[in-house]
Amino acid sequence: MNLTILNQHMKELRNWSLEGSSIVKEHTFSNFKEALDFVNKVGDIAEKHHHHPDIIVAYNVVKLTLTTHSIHDLTEKDFQVAKDIDSISK
Repeated sequence: MNLTILNQHMKELRNWSLEGSSIVKEHTFSNFKEALDFVNKVGDIAEKHHHHPDIIVAYNVVKLTLTTHSIHDLTEKDFQVAKDIDSISK
């Protein structure tokens, strides 16, 4: 992805970080149940976009990683899914 476009997309996101060819964000919740509820909402977003993040749940922390696996790089879809996830997060 073009560096100028990448930087613009990153400015539009809340607290995502760039790690190689992925964008990553951690969410912390009060308990495991809240973390799972959030993961289910992320699943709905992923299905809507037909684009799925890697998800790690460690008790009350959910780590999301987005990249387009087929090209091993970021695409517009990654940023759209991230924006939709931002819309449901605190």
